[in-house]
Amino acid sequence: MEAFLKLSSQSRGRDRMLRTIQYACTLLKYLLQNNSTQKELLKKLQNLESNMSTGRKLFRLGNMLDSIGGVQKALQLPNPEVRLLLVTSCLSRTLYFICDNLLWARSIGVINSINKEKWSLLATRFYFISLIMGLSRDIYELYQAMKQDVRGQQIQKKIGQHISEGPDVACIGVFRLEYFLILLYYSVKKNPPLLLDSMKNVFDLFIPMDRLDIYKTNSGVVGLCGLASSLFGILTILKPSLRLSP
Repeated sequence: MEAFLKLSSQSRGRDRMLRTIQYACTLLKYLLQNNSTQKELLKKLQNLESNMSTGRKLFRLGNMLDSIGGVQKALQLPNPEVRLLLVTSCLSRTLYFICDNLLWARSIGVINSINKEKWSLLATRFYFISLIMGLSRDIYELYQAMKQDVRGQQIQKKIGQHISEGPDVACIGVFRLEYFLILLYYSVKKNPPLLLDSMKNVFDLFIPMDRLDIYKTNSGVVGLCGLASSLFGILTILKPSLRLSP
């Protein structure tokens, strides 16, 4: 109950709950689509999914201002690489929210002059760019963590010793791969927020890639990825220490 109250008291938490239900419906529809006895249930799931999507658009009305605030914070970061990636990500997300707000205004009849399909596709593109920049930031942070890992220096010495003892190329290649995987493991183990953010961005990427025909999957994959990333998002809200900052 405490977790539910914490989620429901925040706009981002409410959005994540609705998103979880939305993509759970998408996944269930895919699993039941060939079951002719579940037509009534499929119709209910379709209506529920549509209502969750509409509700999320309403909750996201103020998110554009949060994204603009994110741009201002990112501009103050000392690291130029991280600053560039985060500024680009936040700007893309801001443009995504602008498109999303216009689509919501069209859905309630405030604006009728915009092309729904065109603006929906544009919003998806901005969302995709934002995710790419976010994932690039995760990879960069992971690379920096691996460079600074003291264990990496110790393993590097072992690699040098192994090479000098046995110059077999195949053996060296396997050992270097083992070294990389061990170093990667220790780096993400020390930084759970980075691992969680990376996994969330990877799962989220499948949604716009399917919409933009970059990597065509099906509604089942989209539903599963959306559900997984939504649960990761809920986890970062319930445990702020797991949220990657800034």
